[in-house]
Amino acid sequence: MLSSMFTGVSQAASNSPLSLAAGIFTVSLSTIYLLQRPCRTSKVPFTQERVLILGATSGVGRTLAHKYASRGAFVCVVGRRTAMLDEVVQECKALSSQGGFKERILGIRGDCADVQDMLTLRDAVQGAWSGLDTVILTAGVSALQPLMSVAGIDMSAPGPVGSQANADGIQHAVKAATAAVNGNFIGPYVVAITFIPFLTRTSPSASIMLLSSVAAVIPAPTRSLYASTKSASLLLYQALSIEHPSVAFTFMLPGTIEGDFRASAVDNPPGAPAPKIHEADPNKHGLKREVVADRCMRAIDKAEKLVFTPVYFRVGHLLYWVWPRFMEWRARVKYNFKH
Repeated sequence: MLSSMFTGVSQAASNSPLSLAAGIFTVSLSTIYLLQRPCRTSKVPFTQERVLILGATSGVGRTLAHKYASRGAFVCVVGRRTAMLDEVVQECKALSSQGGFKERILGIRGDCADVQDMLTLRDAVQGAWSGLDTVILTAGVSALQPLMSVAGIDMSAPGPVGSQANADGIQHAVKAATAAVNGNFIGPYVVAITFIPFLTRTSPSASIMLLSSVAAVIPAPTRSLYASTKSASLLLYQALSIEHPSVAFTFMLPGTIEGDFRASAVDNPPGAPAPKIHEADPNKHGLKREVVADRCMRAIDKAEKLVFTPVYFRVGHLLYWVWPRFMEWRARVKYNFKH
């Protein structure tokens, strides 16, 4: 079966880049289908699953918490904002009790990049449930500006005015990069070291899901800081999946999602009161949180590896290999970027 598909791909390669990409896409989907692991429910029933959701106070993380609570899982929600965390805990308890389940929801305040917070969290989960089956990492920060703008440089200004970075501007850009690295790389790094051994030793079917972004594999203007830090954590976890084959790693790569995630932007230019959004309004054109959360759960249950949402972004990823100029043009259009 696979040999015939590869023959088709080689024939497509002689036609055009688009045909080649379509052929590779077909082979990829078929291979994923043939090689994916059996469903986890035979080892971890839904109502016995112990789920840790990091970054559960808003967005996809909050929606996932609701969905896991509704299907009877043991759910621990983690976030930095205490008031919002308390709200999520109460919402999850109500949903869990509607299904006849009690005493299954935990809420722990914590920062993924804080070592002591993660150790305290692990101890709390150990004391309550004696182990974990699923770790879901949705925490992170956004970054929305062209890199030169972060340093206060106006590249549109004619002549030398505003075209050179000064010490304050560079330092501001370094500060923004440090915040992005802490949120999007150090956090996942600390979580991995803290919880992979714990998962491996306490679950019959350990699973980790990293909510990354399609920007981690398809570069985009105005997203240099965000994309590079998300790419770093994605590659980290992909390497860890090879080092720890007993753990099912799932990498979610969605496009733009609705919500207020962009309010967490760490790269506002010097003196800017609020982040500038370059793309179309995500609350009008972005993916629905419910859709992304449902896809996350299916991927975890089926132990899928690399999941693009919507699926056509997988073609975009392949096209970047064979037709990078086209993809760069499309990225400029999407983000209304003019140079």
